[in-house]
Amino acid sequence: METFYLILSSLIAIVCITKFIVGKNKNLPPSPFPSLPIVGHLYLLKSPLYRALAKVSNRHGPMLMLQFGTRRTLLVSSPAAVEECLTTNDATFANRPQLLAGKHIGYDYTTITWSNYNGHWRNLRRIASLELLSAQRLHALNPIHMEEARLLVNEVHRRAMRDDGMVEMKSLLFEMMLNVVMMMIAGKRFFGDLVADVEEARRFKGIVKDTFEVMESANVTDYLPWWKWVGGTELEKKMVALRAKRDAFMQDLLDDYKRQPIKENIEEKTNLIQVLVKLQEADPECYKDHVIKGLMLELLSAGSDATSGTMEWMLSLLLNNPQYLKKAQAEIDNYVGEDRLICESDISNLPYLRCIINETMRMYPPGPLLFHESSKDCKVGGYHIPGGTMIVINLWAIHNDPNNWEDPKKFKPERFKEVEGSRDGYKLIPFGSGRRGCPGENFAMLMVGLVVGTLIQCFEWERIDEKMIDMTEGKGITMPRANPLVAKCRSRGKMAKFLS
Repeated sequence: METFYLILSSLIAIVCITKFIVGKNKNLPPSPFPSLPIVGHLYLLKSPLYRALAKVSNRHGPMLMLQFGTRRTLLVSSPAAVEECLTTNDATFANRPQLLAGKHIGYDYTTITWSNYNGHWRNLRRIASLELLSAQRLHALNPIHMEEARLLVNEVHRRAMRDDGMVEMKSLLFEMMLNVVMMMIAGKRFFGDLVADVEEARRFKGIVKDTFEVMESANVTDYLPWWKWVGGTELEKKMVALRAKRDAFMQDLLDDYKRQPIKENIEEKTNLIQVLVKLQEADPECYKDHVIKGLMLELLSAGSDATSGTMEWMLSLLLNNPQYLKKAQAEIDNYVGEDRLICESDISNLPYLRCIINETMRMYPPGPLLFHESSKDCKVGGYHIPGGTMIVINLWAIHNDPNNWEDPKKFKPERFKEVEGSRDGYKLIPFGSGRRGCPGENFAMLMVGLVVGTLIQCFEWERIDEKMIDMTEGKGITMPRANPLVAKCRSRGKMAKFLS
């Protein structure tokens, strides 16, 4: 038995040393030792993933070549390296890794998130940028955003009156954002008192629940393909079932609108399905049903969970730092006044509110990890990067690195006084950058500013007791809070007239 273990350890050592020598000869980025046979560096991964990868980078450097099972992976966690990846090599790194979620949830890698960089993806990006999320389209949908924000503060007020000021905010914010997106997509609400079709709402809520269960699970077969042959197929079965439910639901919405008469003037359309159906009539090959459904599902996924999560983190930070909450209230009071509610056009004139949004996204980026894949060999930082390498950009590590930010663990909105928009070079890129940057950036910034601004304007907020709000992060790809935010609030003076 001792001889067996000696032979096994010798073989492992030989494999590791061989990989190290080969990496040196090819001028690959440094690789942490050891990279184990079969699993590679998977043993380094823990939850939350962005923190585990940040520890690896802190120990071994800002550019590392890792081996996750069968996948060669470049881990990037410095602004300089990210800039080179997303500028000089932007087109090379514009592909997406072919993960199982992209096959089943992303319509066989054909949605805007999962498609590789090709003509199909460029057309999807054009549709999203011009027809769905352009400034003109968002302006046309402004009444929806305002109405949902008003309904939210009314519901917060109702629950506060019922429960001695105590309000659980996570579900309210998430359901509000789902209503916003579904009103934009189909002109229908699925949460609250104004639901028209109860059975349809029940189906939708079930799909949302199933989506969270699936997307929060790690899929081992993405990195160890043989795993499915030893019983690792349960998650894939759930993905297949979820795809069928999501597809059927969106097809029903689409078919309903196809049966309705469509106005000739596209600017008169009241929701995005009508816009896309009109485009489908003009170019049926380009706008097939699965393309339209994929766009609707992408907007639903990206526009709800991540955006509402940012709002929840923002309120949590303000409750733990009430001096900044007071400054934001004073800014809104001075500019907007007490005779009307804040609107989207006010956001650009509320610089301190935007500083708070940026600081929240620095500390808790809605997408802490960005995933790309190289389409051909290239160089980054002088190192050789082979084609087919998965690229993982750790935004959380960059946003919280003391080399990039003074006191990164401290909430300091003032650090963004001189920053325009939601970017600060490559030290702050919460929506990514380059070709694969998030097309919904403007929508997200407007909604976060509008909703949190309205909540600040209408209520006095405080913690439920003397304890600081627990800021522990939970599981998930969009960095949710581990525990839902519960806060106390009461209406503010003259703003009570807007609450019913």
